[in-house]
Order: sequence, then structure tokens, then C-alpha cells
Amino acid sequence: MSNNRNLLALLQRPLEPTFYPKDNGKTVVDLPENFLTERYRPIGASLQSRFGNDADTRIPVRNVAPPSISFAEAVPRRGGFSLFNPKHRQIAGDLINLFMSQSDVDTLMSVAAYSRDRLNPILFQYALSVAIQHRPDTKDLNIPSFLELFPDSFVDPSVFPKLREEGSIVQAENRMTIDIPMNYTASDREDEQRLAYFREDIGVNLHHWHWHLVYPGEGPSNVVNKDRRGELFYYMHQQLIARYNVERFCNRLARVRPLTNLREPLAEGYFPKIIRSLNNRAFPPRPQNTILRDINRVDDSVSFTVSDLERSEARIAESIDGGYIVAPGGNRVPLDERTGIDVLGNIMEPSALSMNSQYYGNYHGHMHNLIAFSHDPENRFLEGYGVVGEFQTAMRDPAFYRLHAQVDNMFHRYKRTLQPYNGNQLGYAGVQIQSFGVQLNRANAPANVLLTYWQRSQIDLATGLDFGPQGNIFASFTHLQHAPFTFRLTVNNTSGAARRGTCRIFIGPKVDERNTALTMDEQRLLMIELDKFTVNLNPGANNIVRRSEQSSVTIPYERTFRPMALSNINEPSTEQFRFCNCGWP
Repeated sequence: MSNNRNLLALLQRPLEPTFYPKDNGKTVVDLPENFLTERYRPIGASLQSRFGNDADTRIPVRNVAPPSISFAEAVPRRGGFSLFNPKHRQIAGDLINLFMSQSDVDTLMSVAAYSRDRLNPILFQYALSVAIQHRPDTKDLNIPSFLELFPDSFVDPSVFPKLREEGSIVQAENRMTIDIPMNYTASDREDEQRLAYFREDIGVNLHHWHWHLVYPGEGPSNVVNKDRRGELFYYMHQQLIARYNVERFCNRLARVRPLTNLREPLAEGYFPKIIRSLNNRAFPPRPQNTILRDINRVDDSVSFTVSDLERSEARIAESIDGGYIVAPGGNRVPLDERTGIDVLGNIMEPSALSMNSQYYGNYHGHMHNLIAFSHDPENRFLEGYGVVGEFQTAMRDPAFYRLHAQVDNMFHRYKRTLQPYNGNQLGYAGVQIQSFGVQLNRANAPANVLLTYWQRSQIDLATGLDFGPQGNIFASFTHLQHAPFTFRLTVNNTSGAARRGTCRIFIGPKVDERNTALTMDEQRLLMIELDKFTVNLNPGANNIVRRSEQSSVTIPYERTFRPMALSNINEPSTEQFRFCNCGWP
């Protein structure tokens, strides 16, 4: 196993000590005695020999000076870690910087191994994953999905006792698959439950977590300051709201109502019925018609008022209407057509790239916190944040979509200040699309008809069952799937020379939930991007064929849920399984 792959031993069963056997007992990490925590140091020698005798692979960890990680220990090891919490986000950025700054992979392995058993597991896994995918010497590693590390964030907890029983009693070759139920959070008396299959989908929540992993808000400049990062924050969430609204139409529900008035009771309730494995406590519910109140969570370093949020929104709106951002010192930075959306995105999220966080505040982040702590805004009952407080669980809650519909509206407010594109900007002189169609990949399939259906799939949750049985432990779940299809275009190039172009394909609704025809202006905000790719156009007619599985905006099931046991990672990294994994499932 090459040195950089040794890091993947730290990305298994995050609550088990680092010296505990990995990969079904086949791999052991040999730690220097001073790397053990205070609990295990007195019995270190017996532990190392007890757990290492049957291992096929031993990974020696070089003894280096223990890193200074006291800043990161401010996040409780068995408490919540939220990237919407400004203090936690800054700590995560500093930890990413620590991992990024190590001179080589062996030193990174040592620093990470020392840190792993002392830090909050989600903080550690997040920071190390970000560092691995951004370091030149580790970026080709295939990192396990968050589902494999913390299945409790995605799965009905009633499944886990069944998985442990099956894994502990039955030999691996005879184990049965345990079913994860659909729609277990509410009855059909709740209208919003019609969209539970979408909101609580494992793949779509992994997509949201992973996007923020690829685009962290804090850390070294080369990690955070990616091209058009703020614009991509807008576009990813805009596409999410468009898809959600179209899904609502299909279920005879109206478009999601933006959260325009923070003084009104929040009509939508949510009872998540999932737990945090770090402390075995349930994510707290939020009853219907909850009043949003000032947040004063001193122990969590999250304190702000509803008026603070309203002031942030008003300042952003004023800057949009005025056409400029107020920079520190009072300088005006124009919100021009080319970079304005990017500047706004970094201000609204906000990220380390925000031009003036002191003035514009933490608008999007504190919108999440306002809802996440609404059940216990003063920590009177010692309840943690709700599901809206974490990237990997936020999309489960109907309130998430109301929040983001309002954030989306702020971006559209800016878009309305811009001049419409002109013919030269939209056209491509000498290039015309002559025909376009789509067809399922089966004999005699009708033209322009797509097919979606429910599919049952299996996932191996063994690597997330800390202190649980060894071997594969499979669970099955039900999710949306589509039949494979192919786009066919004929593009005529009359320019007389070879040209190059970018093809973007969208799908959009014709009618709303009442079967009323939508206007073009309404449809424009409901267009869902299906694919984007470049093409070379020879003079004359060009026949372009593009299969659905080639899409650059979705990722196949295998890449979302591919098992990442250490014994399976010795094959060379391929483009098919490159880690970025950004995309719709």
C-alpha cells in the first residue's frame, strides 16, 4: 500500500481509537506510545500487541513532535460540529491549514493520527478530507463517502440494532440485508410528507455535504478561493430549489414559499427521527408554527438577534439596488455583470472571501442557525441544534427550502438589475441547431419520453458501525432512478471553418401543480440543467450523440455509494471514480 493510501486507515469507523484494527482486522496502525490518549497510554504496550497479532498489514506512524491542536479541541469531542457556526468554521479552516501545511504524506499521517482521537470526529473527518483532496500528493485518493463514516446522519436509527444483531450472530456469507424504511418521519396527514422521498434521500443529502466539502468556506487561500466560488454557491442552490419546486408540482404542491418574514411563525414542523452517534442523542424536532426568536447560545458561541438578520438582509438588498458593495473603509465595489454574482455569493454565504463580513454579517449561515436553534434558542433545555444546523442533514427539513428560496430571491433581485443578454451574447454566428431529441435506450422506444421509477439498492454500512461486528453488513433502501436515455442533436456549422462550442441541456416544466401553463419568466427559474459538455463542430452538419450516463452534472450510483475498504483501494485511480463526486445522484 503506497504511503498516501495509509491515510485512508484514518477514515474508517471514526469513533474507534486509531490503534483499533481496521478493514475487518486486516490492518493495524502502529502508533508511537506518546500518541495514545491519556486513557490508553498506561496500557499502550498490551493494547498494541493485543490488537495487532492477526493483522495482514501494519502501518507504522512516524514519531513527530505532537502538533498544537488546542484550538481545535474547543469543539467538544462528543458534541455537535456545525459549519454554520462561525467559530467552528474558523477552527475547521485552521485545521485544514494544519493538514495542508505538512511537508510530506508521512508527516501528514503522523499529525493526523495524533489528532484523530483527540478531536471531534466530524471536524477531523471534514478537515482531513478537504486537505486530502486539495494536496497535490494525495488528491487522487478515493475518499469514502460520508455515509460510510456517519450512517446515522442518513438512516432511520431503528435499523442499527438490526444491523448489529445480524453482524454479531450470523457469519458474513449468510447475512441478510436489512431494509431501511421510506417516509418514516410523518404520516400522510402532513402534506409536506409527499416530498419526504426527495428531502430524505441519501444520495441527495450526500450531494449537499460533498459540494461544501469541495468548496469549503474557510482554510488556505488555494483551497477556498476557487474560480467563481460565490457564483457556484448561488448556482448549486438555485438548481436545488428549481428541482425541488418541479418535484412539488409533480406531487400537486405549490412552489415553496420564501422565508420573507422572520416574525411570522414557521408553519412547517419537522420531526427528524435520526440520532447523533457522537453522543447518542436524537436531533431535536421542531413543532409546527414555531416562533423564531433571538438566539443566545453562549456556550455554542452563537448569539444574534432576529433584528441582526433583518439588518443583514436590508444591507445586502440596499447594495444590490445601489449596484455596489460597501468595502471596509467605505470604498464602493461595483456589482458588475461579470463578477457581481460571485461577490454577492461570497457575502451571502458567507465565506472567507466575503468583502465585508463585519458590515453584511453572516446572512445565510445565521438563517440556518435561527431555524436550527428555534426549539431552544437560549440553551435553556440543553438541546443541540436541529437538522438544519448540519450540511449533511439540512436538506431533510422543509424549512431548508424556504430558507434557500429566500436566499435565491436575493440573487434574483440582483439579476433583475442587469441588462438582458443581447443577440450577440446569446447567438453563435454560423452555428445553428437543426434538430434535437431524446430517446430511451431500448428498442422501439417513443421519442421524447423519459421514464423514472423506484429502485431498491444496497449499501454496506459496516465501516460506520463503530465497535460493531466485522465484515460486510448490508442495508437496502429505495430511491428514485431513471431509465438510461440518449440525446441526439444535429448542429449545422455554416462558418466554413472548424468551430468549438459548449452544449448545455435543460429540462423544465410546462405547467404548475394546478396544471396551469407557466410563463417563460416563471419557467426560466425552474430550468434544471441535465448536462454540459464541449463539442468540436466540423463545417456542415454535425450529428451529436450524448448518453445520459455521460452527464457532467450527475454522478452514477456506483460513485455515490462505492465501498472504500482498504483492501479494495490498491487499483489505480480512474476518472470514473475520481473523488470530486460533485453532482446529483
